[in-house]
Amino acid sequence: MTWIFTKYLLTAGMVVLISELAKRSDRLGGFIAALPLMTVLTLCWLYFENQSDEKIAQHAYYTFWYVIPTLPMFLLFPALLPRIGFWLTLGASIVLTIICVGLFAFIVRNIGVELL
Repeated sequence: MTWIFTKYLLTAGMVVLISELAKRSDRLGGFIAALPLMTVLTLCWLYFENQSDEKIAQHAYYTFWYVIPTLPMFLLFPALLPRIGFWLTLGASIVLTIICVGLFAFIVRNIGVELL
């Protein structure tokens, strides 16, 4: 139980740290958020929990493939935010991401990568 509490505390702490940095500096907050800190933490948690090297490697592999179709959201969000407000922009960004993941999964299936 202590281990799970530690994982939650450290992981949540990263989110709080990034949001606090973003309040002070858009660039620094964006830079820190763009770092794969959550992925690194997840890889560490998998390692500390004695998951196989194959399991850890597969997580990193699929993370790479899922990052690519999420990138358009970061262009749509700032373009829509001043026009339609936060919640509609967030919803539109989520819908776009789902569509992009679906299309990307269909495309990369042709090269042997199964995402969905």
